[in-house]
Amino acid sequence: MRFLRGLLPLVALVGFACARSSTGDSVLVILDPSLKQDDFSIFFGDLEKQGYKLTFRSPKDAQPQVIKDDVAEFAHVIVFAPNSKTYAADVTPQSLVSLLNKNTNLLLALSTKQTPLTSLASEFSLILPPPGTPLVSHFPQRDTHATVIPVEPPRGSSIISPNLPPVWFSGVPQALGTNPLLVPLLKAPPQSFASDADGDSSADVLVEAAEKGGEGLWAGSQLSLVTGFQTLKNARATWVGGVDMFTDEFFNKEVAKIRGKQSGNRQFARDVAAWTFKESEVLRIDSVEHHRVNETSPLEMYTTNDRVTYTAYISKYNPELEAWEAYSGLTDLQLEFTMLDPHIRTTLPPIAGEPGKYSVTFRVPDRHGVFKFVINHKRKGLTFLESSTVVPVVPPRHDGYPRFLSAAWPYYAGAFSTSAAFVIFVALWLAGDEREPRKAKGSKTE
Repeated sequence: MRFLRGLLPLVALVGFACARSSTGDSVLVILDPSLKQDDFSIFFGDLEKQGYKLTFRSPKDAQPQVIKDDVAEFAHVIVFAPNSKTYAADVTPQSLVSLLNKNTNLLLALSTKQTPLTSLASEFSLILPPPGTPLVSHFPQRDTHATVIPVEPPRGSSIISPNLPPVWFSGVPQALGTNPLLVPLLKAPPQSFASDADGDSSADVLVEAAEKGGEGLWAGSQLSLVTGFQTLKNARATWVGGVDMFTDEFFNKEVAKIRGKQSGNRQFARDVAAWTFKESEVLRIDSVEHHRVNETSPLEMYTTNDRVTYTAYISKYNPELEAWEAYSGLTDLQLEFTMLDPHIRTTLPPIAGEPGKYSVTFRVPDRHGVFKFVINHKRKGLTFLESSTVVPVVPPRHDGYPRFLSAAWPYYAGAFSTSAAFVIFVALWLAGDEREPRKAKGSKTE
C-alpha cells in the first residue's frame, strides 16, 4: 500500500508532462519564411514534450492540407506569419474562419505591418492602430528599446498562472470592440501608448498618435496585447500582438525589476496555448435528468402544478490526467423553464457531497403547452454550457381534478339550497287541500 502511495506523485508528474488537449493533439504551425524555427525552439519543444504532434509549413505551401474533403486535418493551427501578405488557398483568412466552424483552434500573431491577418482581426471586433504603429513605453527605465516593454500579467485570472514575473512584449496593441465573446488575456501598461515615433517621449507624440489613430488616443490599459475569442461552438482563437513573445530570446531575457530572474514569457506562453488548445477552462454537461418528486424515472409529459426535480451532471477536463472529472465549482448556474419566454428562472446549485451534481426542485406553472428545460451558461474564459430538453405540460385528466373544491362551497350551497327549496315547494303544492269551485250566483241546477 505504501508503494502505491509513493507512485501517485510520479503518476501525476508523468500526466503533467504529457498534458494534452481535450480535442486532439495534432498541430499545424504556419511559419513565416523570414522566421527561424530555432528561434522558437523552447516554445515548440514544450508543446512536443506535452504530447502535441507539430507539423510545419510556410504560408505559401500547398501541403500538408489544412482542410481535406471538407474535414479539418488538424485540431489546432498556429499562424506565426506576421509579415506574409499572400497565403495558400487553404490558409486564407476566410479559410481560417471556416476552421473555427469546424472546431479547430487558432493561435495567430500580428505585426505592425498591413497584412491579410490585420483585416481578419477586425472581424473579431479587434481594432488595430494604423500600420507602423507599435506599442511604446518609456517606463520603467531599462536598457531595452522603447518598443520592448515589460508587462505585468493579470492577477486573479483563472487562465494565467498566479504570481508570474513580468513578460516581455513587442508588437501592436488592440482596442477591443463590444463583442461579448472576447476574452482579454494581457492588457497594456497604463503608461504605454501606440506611436510610430518611439524615440521621442514628449507630449507631442501622444497628440500625433491620437490624430493618426482615428479612434481616439491609443494609450493605457484600455488596450489589449493578447486577446482570446471563443465562438458559440466553443472553438477558440487567440490574437497575439507580436510573435516575439514566443521567442527563446524573450523566454530567457531577464526582468530588469528582478535582476537574475527570467521573465514570465515561457509560462505565460504555455498558459495561452493551454487555453487556446482547450486544455484549461473546459467544461461539459455529461447528462441531465428530470422527474417528479418522489419518483426516479422521467415522464413523457408533466401536468400543471407538478413538483419536478431537474438534475445536471457537469465535468471539467483535467489535462494532467487526460480525463474528465466531476466539477462542482459553478455557483452561478441557472435553469430556465421556457415556452417562448422563461416562465421560471431559478438557480441550479451544486449538491454538497455529490461532486458534479447540480439539482433544483420547482413547481410546474399552471399553464399547458410545450416547455423546455434550458441551461445556457456563458462566462468569459469558460466553455459555454448549453442544454435543452423539450417536455409537454398538459392539464389534469378528467379524473385528475379533486371532486370538490373548497373555494366553490358557496356555489355548492346555493345549488343545493335551490334544489331543496324547489322540492319542498312542489311537495307542498301537491299535498295541499282540494277545494270545490264556488258556484256563481243565479246559476240554475238541472
